[in-house]
Amino acid sequence: MMAVKTLISQADFEILLAQYALGSYVHADPIPQGSVQTNYYLQTTCGKFVFRLYENRSYKSVQFEGHLLAYLTQRAYPCPKPVRDSHGRYVGVYQDKPFMLIEFLEGQPVEHPQEKHRQQLIQKAAELQNLTRKYRPRYAKYRWNYNVELCRMLNRLEAEKIHTQDAFDKFAWVEQQLASLQLPRLMPKGICHCDFHFSNVLFQGDQFAALIDFDDANFTFLAFDLVSLFTWEHPSKELDLIQARSVVQEYMKYRQLNSLEKRHLFDVLQLSILIDNIWFFARGSASDFYEKSKIDFLNHLGRNKFYDALFA
Repeated sequence: MMAVKTLISQADFEILLAQYALGSYVHADPIPQGSVQTNYYLQTTCGKFVFRLYENRSYKSVQFEGHLLAYLTQRAYPCPKPVRDSHGRYVGVYQDKPFMLIEFLEGQPVEHPQEKHRQQLIQKAAELQNLTRKYRPRYAKYRWNYNVELCRMLNRLEAEKIHTQDAFDKFAWVEQQLASLQLPRLMPKGICHCDFHFSNVLFQGDQFAALIDFDDANFTFLAFDLVSLFTWEHPSKELDLIQARSVVQEYMKYRQLNSLEKRHLFDVLQLSILIDNIWFFARGSASDFYEKSKIDFLNHLGRNKFYDALFA
């Protein structure tokens, strides 16, 4: 079954390709992976590309992504390279939806990652943040930039959508946790990928080939991608502190955390969990749900023991 949400005919592809210097249409195949946007492999007489139609993004939100990918590929970061049309634009419009054409990248996700794959993933997360700390993104305000205010607003919208007492009780708990976070204004920020796991990484053999799917990338705390690499034990829902320390030490080979980031990594991790709660808000009850179990573990551990476990 095709995962695409918008079917595109050969005639329409030929019209779209007329805006680019990419040769003539040969064929297009829907990409089954992905559950949100519509993706096609597009073969032309000049090569192979990926056509990505954004089903739920504004034009300017996709402009953010196009400019970011151009910035990164110009600096040799391994990620998709957007193709400009004949007017120099990265983003086009099809049926009132924005789209991009991206150069095809060889590689496959790794189903059973080993330590050598994990080390490369951590390295590329650090290198991404090195590049984006100094990057001043265009159209950043059109993205969901992960911070306390956005987290509060989106969790509230989910509670109002469900509109039960249990949902409002869950939101009240989220508000309480957000109020306890300590995220100083001077915490380093930049662009994070915000979906940094192996399903979004292509390898060629054992070598990291590309980080893909920047659909959730936004301007947030630079440590956001770092905490996403931590492992939680199942079914205990406890953070693997030994693994987290190992990830942090590997990450700091390529990007040193400053003292503020170290002291408040605890808070960035909690924010990331509360952001995750948005997508799974209907799961569980207010007294017992997955994200609450994670936060409860961290609160019981405490920020000082967390710091010592990772940095002492």
